[in-house]
Amino acid sequence: MLSTLSRLGRTPRRLARDNSGVALLEFAFGAPLVLMLGLYGIELANQALINLKVSQIALNLADNASRVGLINNANIEQLREVDMNDVLQAARNQGAGINLTTNGRVIVSSLEKDSSGTQRIHWQRCIGQKSGTNYDSTYGTTTTTAGTDTTPANAGTLAPSGMGDAGQQVSAPTNGGVMFVEINYDYKPVVGQWLMSLIGSSSLRIHYIASFIVRDNRDFAQIYNPSPTATRSTCNLYPA
Repeated sequence: MLSTLSRLGRTPRRLARDNSGVALLEFAFGAPLVLMLGLYGIELANQALINLKVSQIALNLADNASRVGLINNANIEQLREVDMNDVLQAARNQGAGINLTTNGRVIVSSLEKDSSGTQRIHWQRCIGQKSGTNYDSTYGTTTTTAGTDTTPANAGTLAPSGMGDAGQQVSAPTNGGVMFVEINYDYKPVVGQWLMSLIGSSSLRIHYIASFIVRDNRDFAQIYNPSPTATRSTCNLYPA
């Protein structure tokens, strides 16, 4: 009986000195934190990569739209609907890996200023299935027929302050134009939205703008659509 009690008395002391299984316990406590940090790193890297891709698409599209067109015999560049469709298709192809036109909206605006100093958004062309607040243009809109002919009814929308965020608006040079591109993209997390919320980043919309001055001798009277006519990528349409 005394021997049994003695052994029982020594058991707590043996357990106190026993360090077997410590590593397993440490792993059990530390694994969730390590896993969370790893997932956070993956999500952060992917988000940075997607931001870079969207910004590059915006820059390339604005640059291409500012240079494309058909040079006529008078050495004047005429921008055609087929030209705009081509540069929009290039943006679509560039963004195929991130499903840009399925998860976002791309708006190209021709911001122009005439000799009197009147500045307008002459016309706009768009692609992408996303619509509504935060996806359609937040810097001004035009009608679907704006820029299709030279009539005053299709002269576009006045934009005296230019386009862009307050205090950072872009303006066109006199007798010139600027191709202004806006992309709004719905970011899809790799891990899940719960992690984005956990790390304090609840917004999943990626927004980029870019602009390039039209450097060629462009005819700003209208955007042409000679035969065989091309389908206009007007902003009342939401194609992928």
